[in-house]
Amino acid sequence: MTGGTHRHAREELCEAGLGLYARALREGHLPGEEAAEAPCLVDNGLLHPSVDDLTRLEPVAPAVALQRLLRSSEERIVGERRRGQRLADAFEPLMRLEGPTATGGDTPSLRILSGKERTSRAITEAMAAGREQLLAIQPHDGLVAPPFHHHEAAMRRDQAFLDNGGRVRALYQHTVRHAPLVIGRYERLTGDVEARTLDEVTDRLVIVDRTVAFIPASADRSLALEVRHPALIAYFINTFDRFWHLAVPMYPQAVRQPTLNGITPRQRAIAALLVEGHTDASIADRLGMNVRTARVHIAKLAATLGSESRAQLGYLIGRSGILDQER
Repeated sequence: MTGGTHRHAREELCEAGLGLYARALREGHLPGEEAAEAPCLVDNGLLHPSVDDLTRLEPVAPAVALQRLLRSSEERIVGERRRGQRLADAFEPLMRLEGPTATGGDTPSLRILSGKERTSRAITEAMAAGREQLLAIQPHDGLVAPPFHHHEAAMRRDQAFLDNGGRVRALYQHTVRHAPLVIGRYERLTGDVEARTLDEVTDRLVIVDRTVAFIPASADRSLALEVRHPALIAYFINTFDRFWHLAVPMYPQAVRQPTLNGITPRQRAIAALLVEGHTDASIADRLGMNVRTARVHIAKLAATLGSESRAQLGYLIGRSGILDQER
């Protein structure tokens, strides 16, 4: 902090900024010189100059401001997802070239794990040795319940990690926010555990402490890559932290997502993918739902906007302004 100005990332809102914004909402305006203490308010569009007096700042409605910030967050998420996919594409052909380790160490930086059972055992072993944190990205895959003994083994593994002083942070897609299978899992755990959700997440990722990470090494997830290279671990943690900062809390305390002009957050996410030209199957896969559910949401979106065809729907989405960051 320099000269009374609160320094932080542009997209963040400092405590002083939130206090000034609340005051502006109560009083209807704020002197421009007072807002200089928290430039994040103007940078993020929470305050704007009054038409009648440019030295006075007026607040934007909280629902509109939130939607604007969420839109900006979603754009960053898409960028991170694309970078992650490029990394996965670059590493996939390298997985087939595994040979003797060049370092000659006992623990290779990269190791291919064949089969889900072997991957699960490796994760269990890593968590048994861990004491700090478990970071996990869990894309929705239809919520097909695992065999009972697998589920119970995972619960015992996670609880043991928490009992040893570890903390658990998990990211899902919005489609699981009210899923009994997921919510019930966290309600049974005792300790420092938290879950959040996003419209879209990267492929599956598990990080234990700052020691080891696990990512898929094949499209069907029959192969996994165990990563112990410090630079890659740091990259994965940084990616997770960015997603976590943008995500919406789900457990232990859920935050309700706003519905604006009759368009739900899920319908808005679908609308964004529709205008990019994605098929129903692609939309369902990216948002973690089945195709039938995606089509139900598309139909509701079309009814809300008064669309009679797929081509007209894209036009109406653009004209409606529901994807406009500056709305």
